[in-house]
Amino acid sequence: MRANAAGLCLSLVLSAGACLAQEAPPAATQPVAKANQPDHSQVYCSGFVTDQKVSDDIRLISGEESRIKLIFSRGDYVYINRGVNQGVREGDRFLAVRAVTDPNRVPWFKWQAKLMKAMGTAYADLGEVRVVKVQPSVSIAQVTFSCGPMQRGDILRPYVDRPVAQFKEGGPFDIFAPISGKPVAMVVTGKDFTQTAGANDTIYVNLGTNQGVKLGDYFRIFRYQGTHAETVATEKGYQYMQYGYGSAGKAYQWNDLPREILGEGIVLNVSHNSSTVLITYSRSDIYAGDYVEVE
Repeated sequence: MRANAAGLCLSLVLSAGACLAQEAPPAATQPVAKANQPDHSQVYCSGFVTDQKVSDDIRLISGEESRIKLIFSRGDYVYINRGVNQGVREGDRFLAVRAVTDPNRVPWFKWQAKLMKAMGTAYADLGEVRVVKVQPSVSIAQVTFSCGPMQRGDILRPYVDRPVAQFKEGGPFDIFAPISGKPVAMVVTGKDFTQTAGANDTIYVNLGTNQGVKLGDYFRIFRYQGTHAETVATEKGYQYMQYGYGSAGKAYQWNDLPREILGEGIVLNVSHNSSTVLITYSRSDIYAGDYVEVE
């Protein structure tokens, strides 16, 4: 009898929960936690893409114990091809960067290679060095901050503070946001040429100062259903039919259906035709080939 009573109670509880779940209206917005300021690594390890010439006159040419060390990281001593004769002084700081290309050489979406070429050259941020000793034509510096391993030939740029944009106030994220009417472009690739990204990851977008983008702008990231250049594995015509699981009765195209809002991000760095964007919120995976618009 007790078992039957317990079963009845459990059945009633489950039924009540089911009723409540059925009655709850779908949410048109989702809460977004207020983001913190980006830390030093997010700002100084984000990399950038530019169509402007990056001066490569100053180079890391070697380092301590170079007979056995191929790479250098935080705490290591490295040698620079500039000294007192070229105006270098103790305490000078440099940011290390390296031009990089996608090692895969296989485009993720139809226009990826063309868009990347139009944006310019991608540079990886490697870290910071500080000069501790100067000689006539060579300086000795210590790696004080490291994003990744440095090596011979890496470019050194005089240190300049990177301005940090202010994050907007946290609030609800509108998953049905209307079209902003502002410039639209694409997620061309992610940092280190990754093809998928999420919150706190860095992506590169083919919009820049030439299109009115500025530091601190926010991009809304979205995706169309049923385009001819899909970014994820799908079945043809999935947006209106799936064999054995129903059909809408009409072949709906990508511009017939609401777009899927995936997330948003803030511009950390901007050049003529590209922006470095930190994703501050994502509802699902974001892929190279997804779209963005200025909010």
